Amino acid sequence: MNLDLDGNVALVTASSSGLGFASAQALAEEGANVTICGRDEDRLEAAREEIAETAAGEVLAVEADITDPADVSRLVSETVEEFGGLDHVVTSAGGPPSTTFLETSEQDWYQAYDLLVMSVVWTIEEAHPHLLESDYGTITCITSRTVQEVADGLLLSNAVRRGVIGLVKTVSREFAPEIRANAVLPGTIETPRIEELVEARVDRGTYDDYEEGLADLATEIPMDRIGDPRELGEVVAFLSSPRSSFVNGVEVPIDGGLLRS
Repeated sequence: MNLDLDGNVALVTASSSGLGFASAQALAEEGANVTICGRDEDRLEAAREEIAETAAGEVLAVEADITDPADVSRLVSETVEEFGGLDHVVTSAGGPPSTTFLETSEQDWYQAYDLLVMSVVWTIEEAHPHLLESDYGTITCITSRTVQEVADGLLLSNAVRRGVIGLVKTVSREFAPEIRANAVLPGTIETPRIEELVEARVDRGTYDDYEEGLADLATEIPMDRIGDPRELGEVVAFLSSPRSSFVNGVEVPIDGGLLRS
């Protein structure tokens, strides 16, 4: 399907790896000019080069920390300066540390809130006037299935990410019809974070090898496997495109059917 994204401009936060990277790659392959960002200069440049290999649009890499509002402002400004506007925003962020309630400090809460919620707020605030000028303005927020079903040991993700859903639901009404806003809820997907988790369990002797670990993670998933980041990226590209022009304010699980509601 042609998503009619040729020449559009998309900004994807936290996109030097993982789900942000997969989303940026899918958008670029569909012809959008894409800005990616990250804090590690070398990893960011490697990501830019990899996306550019298959991109039909241009790729801009901007070193930025999305927990710093000044960096977010500069990120949006450089995107608009480079490409002449902004049509689509995709927000992503790394996960907060695994913890339990009694192990979590007050500072941990503040850091998780800045990472998961305020980074989205700052990005939307800076992007809004440019999205309003676009004929195709969209916001797509990558969150987690934990906004609907909590996961053991992921207190901060369970609690804080739900704020993003409230934000998406609200702006989808406030900004319509000029700008659409949606969220995607990834389940277990083979990102670098999942790879590290499985490899750590292999090192501890929980699994004999990496493949056994992946198979164990897929045990309760109806599709009988974990997801590929590309599968999420393509949904994000669709939600950013005119092909989803009547989709607004929704939460789309991308989890192989794991969520029960």
